[in-house]
Amino acid sequence: MSAAGSAGASSVETAVPSRRTAGSPAPAPSPPPRRRPRRVLGTELRRGLGPWSAVAVVVVCGVTMYSKAPQWQGRWTGTTDLLRVMLLLCGPLAVAVGCWQGGRERRRSTGDLLASLPRAPLRRALLAVAPAALWPPAGYLVAAAGCALATWPYAGAGRPFLSQTAADAVALGALGVLGFVAGRLVRWRLAAPLLAAVTYVGLGISAYMDSPVRWLGPAYRHADPWDRPVWWFGPASMVWTAGLAGAALLALAARRRISALLPLTAACAAAVVLTQTGEGLWRPDPAAARLVCDDGTPRVCVTAVDRKLLPSVSAALTDLNAKLRGVPGAPDRWVDGPRAPSPGRNQGAWEAQLPNPFELSERGTFSDPALYANWAAGHLFLQGCSAEYNTPAARRASDVNSAVTRWLAPRPGATVLPPEGEVHLRRLHAMDPVESRAYLARYLAADLCRFDEVPVP
Repeated sequence: MSAAGSAGASSVETAVPSRRTAGSPAPAPSPPPRRRPRRVLGTELRRGLGPWSAVAVVVVCGVTMYSKAPQWQGRWTGTTDLLRVMLLLCGPLAVAVGCWQGGRERRRSTGDLLASLPRAPLRRALLAVAPAALWPPAGYLVAAAGCALATWPYAGAGRPFLSQTAADAVALGALGVLGFVAGRLVRWRLAAPLLAAVTYVGLGISAYMDSPVRWLGPAYRHADPWDRPVWWFGPASMVWTAGLAGAALLALAARRRISALLPLTAACAAAVVLTQTGEGLWRPDPAAARLVCDDGTPRVCVTAVDRKLLPSVSAALTDLNAKLRGVPGAPDRWVDGPRAPSPGRNQGAWEAQLPNPFELSERGTFSDPALYANWAAGHLFLQGCSAEYNTPAARRASDVNSAVTRWLAPRPGATVLPPEGEVHLRRLHAMDPVESRAYLARYLAADLCRFDEVPVP
């Protein structure tokens, strides 16, 4: 054989693998490439209703909070409380998304195929529930961050209640998990909207019922701006909601369903602590109730949570204070907050109660300063009398009181007074400064509950 033939044969032998000899073991098949858990989780999170549910939560919270901005923008407690109420709308959405996600394998007829894979049932359930458990809380946290940024420039004392917001986000994720479990168990396409309606009713009942059980509902609203939650309120709420969701998921997919008893026990223990503590979950915050005063006469004092409203309150009461300044029996200062004014009318130096300035404020200013001054003048003479009001003397005293209030703090566009009240008001306007101050001193010194003693202008 020539050299060229030998080289060709050699190259053929090198290029073509030799046949396996008899009796030699077969080569082991190469294992299929394994996908990393992070890559699988990322795929699950990117597809389906998950991302859209987060967008829906942001839109629902954003639109609703924007429409109710005067109720929360300026107080951290108001922002946190109204965000909690948003769970009435976002909770049913999370449950519906979870229920639809739970029935995905049944709708696609892929349950048997997935069951044949070596992946554990609990791991498959965790991957499948991830979009419903993570996306709605993510959208809620984005909306909460936006509301916090909107509150920051106008809020006074205090800070965001981050643990409460985190507990609400956990509750939203837990509702998604519970909806997923229901979707796995209920073979009905209309289960998602029906379960959302039931969730809305349940959250609404728990939020407004007069029972210790209301502290377990994530949508319950505590509206006192001078309180703060105890430090463990948020974590206990997380244990309660996450424990229920974890127990339901373990009972559905774990190899040993008895393992569901551990999170269920933790949830029950947290529920007992929350219901037994009750109103004690919120405690007075001295820093929030601290008075901040101006230098006027009478002085105007608001609590630290509304300290940024103090210039607006002082400006609204400028004309009213000018008429009260130096008059015997006039208040030494106006006060607002949880503390009661003291010692009272006709007892020397006293404090008059201010109306809540937050009710008429919007982004740090008053929408109607004249109305606020009129409210303050009405509070000046507000007394609870046990006498009979349906008498001629009582009606006359009421007309005089309305005229004096309107004279101290006139409000353009207000309703017309009764005929007798208009007569009294014209007489007050006709007085010179000395006469009007002398009459106001007599009026402040009178017992307004003794209608016959109320001086007539």
